[in-house]
Amino acid sequence: MIKEYLNRIDEVIRKGKYKDDWDSLQQYHAPNWYEKTKFGIFIHWGVYSVPAFGSEWYSRNMYVQGSEEYEHHIKTYGEHKDFGYKDFIPMFQAEKFDAEEWIKLFQAAGAQYIIPVAEHHDGFQMYDSELSEWNAKKMGPKRDVLGELTEGCKKAGLINGASSHRVEHWFFMGHGREFDSDIKEPLKPGDFYWPAMQQPHHHDVFSEPAPSAEFLEDWLCRCCEIVDKYRPKIVYFDWWIQHSAVKPYLKKFAAYYYNRAEEWGEEVVINYKYDAFQFGTAVIDLERGQFADARPYLWQAGTAVANNSWCYTENNQYKTATQILRDLVDVVSKNGRLLLNIGPKADGTIPDEDKNILLEIGQWLKINGEAIYGAKVWRRSAEGPTKIKEGAFVDTGDKDYTSEDIRFTVNGSCLYAICLNMKNKDSVFIKSLAATDPTVIPNPHGNGIIKSIEVLGYDKNPEWKRDGEGLRIETVNIDKEAPVTFKILME
Repeated sequence: MIKEYLNRIDEVIRKGKYKDDWDSLQQYHAPNWYEKTKFGIFIHWGVYSVPAFGSEWYSRNMYVQGSEEYEHHIKTYGEHKDFGYKDFIPMFQAEKFDAEEWIKLFQAAGAQYIIPVAEHHDGFQMYDSELSEWNAKKMGPKRDVLGELTEGCKKAGLINGASSHRVEHWFFMGHGREFDSDIKEPLKPGDFYWPAMQQPHHHDVFSEPAPSAEFLEDWLCRCCEIVDKYRPKIVYFDWWIQHSAVKPYLKKFAAYYYNRAEEWGEEVVINYKYDAFQFGTAVIDLERGQFADARPYLWQAGTAVANNSWCYTENNQYKTATQILRDLVDVVSKNGRLLLNIGPKADGTIPDEDKNILLEIGQWLKINGEAIYGAKVWRRSAEGPTKIKEGAFVDTGDKDYTSEDIRFTVNGSCLYAICLNMKNKDSVFIKSLAATDPTVIPNPHGNGIIKSIEVLGYDKNPEWKRDGEGLRIETVNIDKEAPVTFKILME
């Protein structure tokens, strides 16, 4: 089947507009609908949700001798040779999984797009696959999880996506070869644990052992199968696809996906990390991080409700909804969108902590959504003393925002100034909106004429005064840590 699929992929590329080279893929433009989307839900749910210990990397770490997961596994389940990762599959029943109920929650959260993990590093497919028996339709839940969520998205008018983290399966189970475990030779293509290679240096794009052509052909076909069966509007890739050996296959996938979308009359998006794709041929995702300033290109910040794990664990360390909302506002002001991950339990229920965070975000978006959905960047994204540390893996701590920390967006005739923290404050002073002298020509920083100001969610319009120093807005009884939006109607 792999050989047949590869021939089909080559044929689609041969006939299509996009070829598997960067020159051709530079024709790509992110669609208008993606520019307008600002908030999505990521879902890490799989076999790793059964042990619910450590993180979604349990399948790797349980075979790393001396690790907490290794010790926990022996204590809880016994020796690895008698109970390995594969033995969790029958325990993954998802008996309370209700796709329609999940979708209703995501709608209540104000999400516009949904990206379930179709296959994680562990190699268990959460969809009905013809390329492997190790999938949720044939084992464990015996349900096409991705299919049910895709159908739910379409019925609800949400944008459906899917993610593949498969490429790291090349080495993910490799430590199980180092002692007497259930991971042992012979391992053949199609086996659950295959290929279980020695772990190369993660950050060296030329590291050895490099993924083989056989493994990467299988990876490519799995990714294209997701495209063909579920027609996702967004395909998300986790890291390590930036390895030099993967590059030719990435180009093939992009060409195939973009050509298939053209056949369907759809516009689609690929999310990637680091420098996996040539800039401009897909949309970059910044994992657990943000940019310090606005970017002239579309980007995404991917983060999770928990700081310690992407999947459900019994000891998740949760963020607050206020922390997440502040990050959402900051990201949107800089031309980004926020993809927020949750981790359901193995039985298919969403933990109360995740649920409550989503509902609180949804309540805020009901009131303030006009400053977020479809919003564009202003000439300045931010003002205030709190500096954003730029890069990945930097968003796990709370930021000490003050009432001086303002973020700006534009939507239609309105400018939105969003104060990130108004706790114990009854006024806001915005330097970026100082009155400018109309006689100075040219004036690159002219701020226009303010017609009116209101506070979203409050009936009484505030008093305000503007001069050459800035715009002062007097407020009453707001006193909130969550972001407060000032809607400024411009003449």
